[in-house]
Amino acid sequence: MKLSTKGQYGLRAMFDLAQHHGPGPISLKLVADRQDISEHYLEQIMAVLRKAGLVNSLRGPQGGYLLARSPEEITVGDIIRVLEGPVAPVDCVNDDVQDKCSRSPECVTRLVWAKVRDAIEQVIDSITLADMCEEAEKAKYVEGSFMYHI
Repeated sequence: MKLSTKGQYGLRAMFDLAQHHGPGPISLKLVADRQDISEHYLEQIMAVLRKAGLVNSLRGPQGGYLLARSPEEITVGDIIRVLEGPVAPVDCVNDDVQDKCSRSPECVTRLVWAKVRDAIEQVIDSITLADMCEEAEKAKYVEGSFMYHI
């Protein structure tokens, strides 16, 4: 499974909102600048996230975006599924697909794909935005220098 830029950028934007959660809405321009994402593209991504109920938006000069729930309540899985759809690596293990392969009931490789799907889901559903913020804080300084950013 390979994520599109929509999933990658959407997760980065949600992480940014989580890191700055609390004081009020954050302008889209600020998130775009901090995360090095096109503001126009980010606008499209945020519209999908807003429609899914993961972010709220406020209009006006003091407007912007904020998380609809606390960072502890939003998982990476929530975000990825909204932006990318189901995480099944093949259609035969995707519950949303109606016309599955006719070999599906007796297919041994289907078991492999189901395990891959389950492993991916277990990982992305176990990581919250709050977890990502904690990891970012831990990673900030290794021997007094900035290690990486998410």
